Amino acid sequence: MGDMVMAQSLFKKIKERDRDAIIDVIGPAWSSPILERMEEVRQAITLKTSHGEWGISTRRKLGKSLRNEQYDEAIVLPRSWKSALVPFFANIPKRIGFHGEQRFILLTERRKLNKKTLNQTVKRFVSLGIPKQELFSLKALPNPQLNVDHDNQAALYKNHHLDTERPAVAMMAGAEYGPAKQWPLKHFHELANQLIRQGYQVWILGGPKDQADGDLIINGLGKHAHNLCGATKLVDAIDLLAAAKVAVSNDSGLMHVAAAVGAKVHGIYGSTSELFTPPLTEHKIIHNLNLDCAPCFKRICPLGHTNCLNQITPKQVLDQI
Repeated sequence: MGDMVMAQSLFKKIKERDRDAIIDVIGPAWSSPILERMEEVRQAITLKTSHGEWGISTRRKLGKSLRNEQYDEAIVLPRSWKSALVPFFANIPKRIGFHGEQRFILLTERRKLNKKTLNQTVKRFVSLGIPKQELFSLKALPNPQLNVDHDNQAALYKNHHLDTERPAVAMMAGAEYGPAKQWPLKHFHELANQLIRQGYQVWILGGPKDQADGDLIINGLGKHAHNLCGATKLVDAIDLLAAAKVAVSNDSGLMHVAAAVGAKVHGIYGSTSELFTPPLTEHKIIHNLNLDCAPCFKRICPLGHTNCLNQITPKQVLDQI
């Protein structure tokens, strides 16, 4: 999810260079609601394969179905072999991507990934949309900006009995990648407790898998704490985050959504680094202890203590809010 949000910086850059460019984006079904909130994107095209599936016949069928569109260029963001198949089968004449998995026939232009120059995911994405000779100018990149449905926002307040008077703090406690990216639930609970005492309402946002964690966070906190995990769709999360005053999040996809709708983002980093995947907004505060053992980029703490997250206290975050 975070990658799809960050890809909007590429779409914006393409539009800066060519105002009349028509941009269609191929992605999994779950990404369509995000893409529909990007004004630069004409249509989201669903690739009906599951994560990790080769799906060569599915990709061939989709590619052939797109030939009538007569696309001029395809930008392939992933470095996998299979990700370049649809543009190849669609007979798109110019197909750009990074070197990876021997894609000699599938791509017409293969670029070397200079990890020192392109030290952030968003820079890597945007670099594929500009001529190689302009890479030196990759400094001021456009931030993602998702559109907000204010009618849906109002309906969500009503349907979930949210307080229109209290400022909201959204919390995203999920960490699908692994526990080394998850701030302790007891810390989220204590922070929520203190915020409610100071006049805020707290919304826990996430998917159905995060519902049990959300219940633990709001346990005993009263009517101003709402566990919305699994009770809202992705488009609803977009609109709720736009209404929140503050968003407190692990390094996750929803953190990038919050940044793209203007919330003040408090990003909590442990095993990962904000130097590589920062929330793309000027309105952010990063919480990172920068321990000697971090960032390790592991799913589970290899030292068994996860001090990089455990030692970021609720008080430290509360004081910054």
